[in-house]
Amino acid sequence: MTEPASSDLIVGEDGLARPTWAARDPLLRAYYDTEWGMPIRDEQGLFERLSLEAFQSGLSWATILRKRPAFRAAFDDFEPDRVAAYDDSDRERLVADAGIVRNRRKVDATITNARATLALREREGLADFIWSFRPARTPQPRSYAEVPTQSAESLALSKALKRAGFAHVGPTTMFALMEAVGIVDTHLLGSHRRGSSGVWS
Repeated sequence: MTEPASSDLIVGEDGLARPTWAARDPLLRAYYDTEWGMPIRDEQGLFERLSLEAFQSGLSWATILRKRPAFRAAFDDFEPDRVAAYDDSDRERLVADAGIVRNRRKVDATITNARATLALREREGLADFIWSFRPARTPQPRSYAEVPTQSAESLALSKALKRAGFAHVGPTTMFALMEAVGIVDTHLLGSHRRGSSGVWS
């Protein structure tokens, strides 16, 4: 068996190299192999990812991923029209829901962002808006140390979303979103997923 290109990669029993964060936990491994970094270009899919990245702030992604079914149930599968119509009783229901992250500020931001998503339909729509910040080049990291936590594009996206009425969309959170939905490819060189999105050759 060949050694992986980076000490931050682990070659599994299937012979595939994955980053250490995705190499052991079956849930994270499945997420890495099938979802992370794959293009999402629909409004509801992007609204869900935007919401979950905001909830993840300050927590581990594994925590959010384990709670994702409960999040989807609590937030009506992140259908923007339904979330935008939430009222104070919905806010109290969500803050009391032990299945999700009970953070009032993040709950409020999700409702705010659903309403801002609806408003964006009068322009290019959430998907085209977010994807318009795709950079000309993507990082080529060999190790975790070479993976940025934000970029000029994620900073610009953050500012643009805030101007459009969105909340809890800082540049680091937006860079994580860009990684998750394929706008940038930060799979480590040598990972079996590197270049698999079709967005970056």
